[in-house]
Amino acid sequence: MRIPLSAPDITEAEIQAVSGVLRSSHLSLGPKLEEFEEGLADYIGVSDAIAVNSGTSALHLCIRAFGIGKGDEIIVPSFAFIAVANAARYEEATPVFADIDPETLNLDSRSIEARITPRTRAILVVHTFGCPADLGAIREIARRHGLYLIEDACEAIGAEYEGKKVGSFGDVGVFGFYPNKQITTGEGGAVVTKNAAIADSVRKLRNQGRDYTKGWFQHWELGYNYRISELNCALGIEQLKRIDPILKRREEIAQTYNRHLSSNRNLRLPPLSVPLRKISWFAYVVRLETRFGEAQRDWIVQEMSRCGIGMGRYFAPIHLQPIYKREGISELYPVTEASASRAIALPFFNRIQEQEIEEVCEKLTDLVESSTQPCRRHQTA
Repeated sequence: MRIPLSAPDITEAEIQAVSGVLRSSHLSLGPKLEEFEEGLADYIGVSDAIAVNSGTSALHLCIRAFGIGKGDEIIVPSFAFIAVANAARYEEATPVFADIDPETLNLDSRSIEARITPRTRAILVVHTFGCPADLGAIREIARRHGLYLIEDACEAIGAEYEGKKVGSFGDVGVFGFYPNKQITTGEGGAVVTKNAAIADSVRKLRNQGRDYTKGWFQHWELGYNYRISELNCALGIEQLKRIDPILKRREEIAQTYNRHLSSNRNLRLPPLSVPLRKISWFAYVVRLETRFGEAQRDWIVQEMSRCGIGMGRYFAPIHLQPIYKREGISELYPVTEASASRAIALPFFNRIQEQEIEEVCEKLTDLVESSTQPCRRHQTA
């Protein structure tokens, strides 16, 4: 793609840091891991951060550490990356899908309440596209029903709710550092928490059930190889040092898109601000207005791709995925389905240039207008 959907922002400082690890004798479980974890915990405002090899692994370890398993239910959004549901199924728990708020695309607290049963053990809330969920209402629901609150902040590092970083509100928070995220470790993730017992459990679980104080060949429980390398951590340390200017730049990009597209009546733009919340811009996702259909959206994405412009269809509803689809449940998620069928993620990365944004907006505007013409074969009935 001439203009990709996403791209990592790597500087010479990151390259030198990774090279330094390669010249050392520590490639795993070394000083860079400790430094990265300490830096991340300090940034989020928690006592413990445990780095792992992916955000998905982090979600899995949280569910495992809470002892959630067969017969238990976890409320999750269907409008999210599929890992939120898969992590529950890894432990034979049941993901119970809830609908989303039409403005922020985060879990709707009323839909959460409607899904709670005697088997519910946790709420897994995703801060979608970097916009914090309604943590005040959702924390109150969790407290009232005695449920664990898991914050999936994989798309939201640096976002804030009432002046505090997301990831610090729940019993645990989870971050992801894939190359399309605000900061990256290449592959990687982390669990953050203020609960020392949970932190200790997650540390054991990520490294084959070992207790760090009891010897390498002493395994105290069934664990996993979810370790992250020193190379990844060295990259993460340098990225974390630059996080404030990175987030500021991404906010500027979102504002630039808004300026170019605000007059387009065919598009619903993401809010630049939400009361009580500070957005950390992971992606810039527009939605076609309701008179448009999924076929028109897909045609637009395809045509943009032919022009060398990367676009994303975030997110396909999880409850409609082949491994989750059941009969007779679509009516429970009208906002999820309506939003997902019309959503388009535009190219969004730190180093995108003003002229590239202008090109994306001009081409998108032309294609959206073209898609309304009745002669188009993609036009829905």
